[in-house]
Amino acid sequence: MTDWTAGYVADIGYTYGYYCELNTLRVKLAFLNSGLVCPEIGTACELGFGQGLSANIHAAASGIEWYGTDFNPSQAGFARELAVASGAHAMLYDDSFADFCTRRDLPDFDYIGVHGIWSWISDENRRVIVDFIGRKLKVGGVLYISYNTLPGWANFAPMRHLMTRHAEIIGSEGHGIVSRINGAIDFSEKLLATNPAYARANPMIAERIKKIKDQNRHYLAHEYFNQDWHPMHFATMADLLSPAKLNYACSAHYMDHVDAVNLSVEQQAFLKEIPDMMFRESVRDFMVNQQFRRDYWVKGIRRLSAIEQSEAFGQQKIILLKPRFDISLKVTGSFGEATMSDVVYNPILDVLADQKVKNLGHIEQSVKDKGITFAKVMQAVIVLIGAGNLAAVQDDAVVSNAKKYTEILNAYLINKARGSGDINYLASPLTGGGVTVDRVQQLFLLAISQGKKQSAEWAQFVFEILDNQGQKIIKEGKALESAEENLAELNDLAQKFKEKQLPILKALQIA
Repeated sequence: MTDWTAGYVADIGYTYGYYCELNTLRVKLAFLNSGLVCPEIGTACELGFGQGLSANIHAAASGIEWYGTDFNPSQAGFARELAVASGAHAMLYDDSFADFCTRRDLPDFDYIGVHGIWSWISDENRRVIVDFIGRKLKVGGVLYISYNTLPGWANFAPMRHLMTRHAEIIGSEGHGIVSRINGAIDFSEKLLATNPAYARANPMIAERIKKIKDQNRHYLAHEYFNQDWHPMHFATMADLLSPAKLNYACSAHYMDHVDAVNLSVEQQAFLKEIPDMMFRESVRDFMVNQQFRRDYWVKGIRRLSAIEQSEAFGQQKIILLKPRFDISLKVTGSFGEATMSDVVYNPILDVLADQKVKNLGHIEQSVKDKGITFAKVMQAVIVLIGAGNLAAVQDDAVVSNAKKYTEILNAYLINKARGSGDINYLASPLTGGGVTVDRVQQLFLLAISQGKKQSAEWAQFVFEILDNQGQKIIKEGKALESAEENLAELNDLAQKFKEKQLPILKALQIA
């Protein structure tokens, strides 16, 4: 009998995560910051979409035709359920990569996304994907790909191998992957307690195991316990993608664009002396001990002139995602924590504080009398988006078209929140992507949709849903036991939601 899993963990579903890097709108600003021409994107594809939350949010919120596959039929089934619910153009399959990539009913794509799974699949599947990209990605099209990277994984790779072997050999057959994962973690802790020379040479291993112990077992099963697991150097990735005629464009992780929070002055100077961009990326990975890369590649790189770059930046629209005074001026990069200049950032945030859409040209004009140059505005916007405080905004026509799909999808997701807290995201037609909205907040929105106007009514509504299922609010890691405690906490959450989150969700056209 053929094993359709091909060594990939399939007896436990992947998490219901949303990955903003797959949002095609993010490509534009990253390319602009790097001085590159970005294609207009009308067709997109995601290979290995997991539960399909990202694919469905992007199909509903962007107006782009999305295609994709995930070989796990349970996950593909849920993804298709969301697609049917929204009515957006999301053609999602449960084909293997080999079968999907040879389908005759697929269009050519402006954008292909491969998030995470590259590190967990076989060499044969990688060849299939590269061939697919070479044939189906349009000239000028963009590939987003993320993968576990060396040298960051070098020290832990032997321990991961040992844990996987334990799960295969010692783990109890028939007890499921979660039991085998727990057994492998327990074994690893006992091994480290004997103070092996490997642990003495790699003192951070114990801390990594401790961190793993607290992580979601669904995530761990797919991240660590597949048959194939291949972190690789950036240069190796470049060699593998070469047959598809791809050029490296830039990082999809916005904070990578800001050297000041990732590299020392000496490191920046050292890198500038390296003339070859590709080799410079490899050296940079050693400087930051890169563990996970999120990259854009393009089929035919083209550069903008300085005036084209400036004009395109000036037209880009953005919106604040948080209450103005909830935004910290501290950010974290590979080099540690850094504090943003309040002289530059505060005036920019003040312009955006009303939660209205502004273009960067308007912001430039609003702050230039404070001595803030357009170059500083550009960098501040990249940092603030990278920190999750801002988002790029789509054109009005796209927003108007997307809204009818996001309203339906969001209503469906909010209704599902009655039974579980698996999905903590809703779709914004403004940003073309997902926004974090936890279960309780979604239930507040459900109460509002049913005509309840006061925060106390929202709290009572949510309390009754949770109480009927024997569920309690968790506060500071502990369940609140009494009905009075639960209702009091919900009232507090509802009032905060009314004052802070709800105005933002309205601005994002979610509420």
